[in-house]
Amino acid sequence: MELRDKLKTSLIVGDGAMGTLLYEQGFDLCYEELNLSQPDAVYHVHRSYIEAGAKLLQTNTYAANAVKLKKYGLNESVADINSAAVGIAKKAIGNNEQLALVGTIGGIRGFLHEDTENKVITAALLEQITALLEAGVDGLLFETFYDFEEAKEAVALARRLTDKAIIMNVSMGDIGVLNGGIPLGEALEQLHELGADVLGINCRMGPYHMLRSLEQLELSSAFPLACYPNASLPGYRDGRFVYASNTDYFYEMTGAFIEQGVHLIGGCCGTTPAHIAAIAKAVETNTPKTRSLIVRRPSQLQEEGPGRGERLNEPLDQLARRKQTIIVELDPPKKLTIAKFMEGAKALKEAGVDALTLADNSLANPRVDNQTLAMLVREQLGLRSLVHLTCRDRNLIGMQSHLMGLHLAELHDLLVITGDPSKIGDFPGATSVYDVSSLKLLPLIKQMNEGISFSGNSLGSKATFSTAAAFNPHVKHLDKAVRRLEKKIEAGADYFLTQPIFDEQQFEQLYDATKHLPVPIFVGIMPLTSSRNAEFLHNEVPGMTLSDETRARMAACGNDKEKAEQEGLQIAMELADAASAYFNGLYLVTPFLRYELTAALATHCRAIANPINHTMEGERI
Repeated sequence: MELRDKLKTSLIVGDGAMGTLLYEQGFDLCYEELNLSQPDAVYHVHRSYIEAGAKLLQTNTYAANAVKLKKYGLNESVADINSAAVGIAKKAIGNNEQLALVGTIGGIRGFLHEDTENKVITAALLEQITALLEAGVDGLLFETFYDFEEAKEAVALARRLTDKAIIMNVSMGDIGVLNGGIPLGEALEQLHELGADVLGINCRMGPYHMLRSLEQLELSSAFPLACYPNASLPGYRDGRFVYASNTDYFYEMTGAFIEQGVHLIGGCCGTTPAHIAAIAKAVETNTPKTRSLIVRRPSQLQEEGPGRGERLNEPLDQLARRKQTIIVELDPPKKLTIAKFMEGAKALKEAGVDALTLADNSLANPRVDNQTLAMLVREQLGLRSLVHLTCRDRNLIGMQSHLMGLHLAELHDLLVITGDPSKIGDFPGATSVYDVSSLKLLPLIKQMNEGISFSGNSLGSKATFSTAAAFNPHVKHLDKAVRRLEKKIEAGADYFLTQPIFDEQQFEQLYDATKHLPVPIFVGIMPLTSSRNAEFLHNEVPGMTLSDETRARMAACGNDKEKAEQEGLQIAMELADAASAYFNGLYLVTPFLRYELTAALATHCRAIANPINHTMEGERI
């Protein structure tokens, strides 16, 4: 009986983790390369699973694609590695006709959706699929696919190339859902329509959470299911992940999986031959079950009351479409005393600014939490804040938690930035997290606006964030920088804030380069305080460039502090006048908490008769 037919009518025991057993033998680099350099080690892993009762073996080729092998300099050895893997597994199987062999292909994009281009992924999948088929596998098993679009591409491509069995195991972001909030049942049915024979889940979760996902599964068509759970949730000990040894538990859970219509059961991370033996023992006393079909119901997102699904003020990007809008950055203090900061915030409100922007530990220096300050500013002064959000200091868990808190605090205006590296700040030994870049965080925030968490689960209601992104116009090739803006808009940016600009001619250049963009740009303007300040910004701060004329004017002030501040303010006013001819959005940056300078600048800006007040949809604003 061919594998495709056998999968429909029988219970089949898969094998377990390959990397777990190879690691225990002392190997800790590229496990796929061992197919060439240590074939006996791979062979003995296969034999151990066969002896435990596995009937469906996987090749040792999870990451044997050009993208994953490139970091080991092995991207030219894809065909050799895959072919060798098939040979090793066939040797382990021998003449046992009860055993079948599938070529394993792992997902290329991980949970965070790396930037690998679609054409690169398609080429890598094609190369590996072709190599495995030519080596003579009985079918293909795709596993640990986080990216649903990549999973669909893989199945469709494989079905065009072969009529052999195709098994697709996706990995969930949360119980019952894939990344992006796609329900598991909906994803599996689409993959079935594209040609997969068996659909299932693997990795990330232990048996308990996988069973919960299967119990919640809503399907309107019938097909065999697969389940490859991790041994347990991982612990962390002595620098490595460890899993529970719980073979009796696997025996019990196997029966529950079968009741849910699972035909193919194996193991993923942390599983061993002992786990597979427990699965095999349970399979002996069970028969395949046909899952009862449930017609999928439209998902309902429960909306909550005011402040939990609606904004209390107009987003800043919408405000800038109607009129000149002024936002001012006032750095949170480095000390626990905030009296001067609050004085500055009050002065800026009286000067008529639309919002205060609060940096998130700028230049990697710890400061008072900007969320706390934003709440104090609103409560005591009635002034709204644009809260900066850096990717440097929080992992994805902390980031989502922080965003949920911002939403509940009704702080909906965000500036999303990647952040300066820790090594430039007060604690150069601190770890920079960077789970995501700003480009990757933007769509995750927009996902929250759809009521979906980072992992794909429901948040219970929709967030209402508007997100700004940073733009450095001080680059050699402005056209390339603008193309990056286009990518950020596609990712979810609603508007942009630029680094401070110190050259009047640059505003016209910037306008011409960005006038096709459908979102506002707030141009940065910062009063200088001294020639030394000007030289520091120009020579040492990333993304800052001052014109020769500006530096010369500041240098002419010598050591006269008051004269230098007035000259810096005059330069800033002239720049504001020039910027207002092209842009409605002004982003004023306060130097060294010298709020009186930006308050005077804001007052001047309010008095400017804006010659071009762009209000029409789609125009440069």
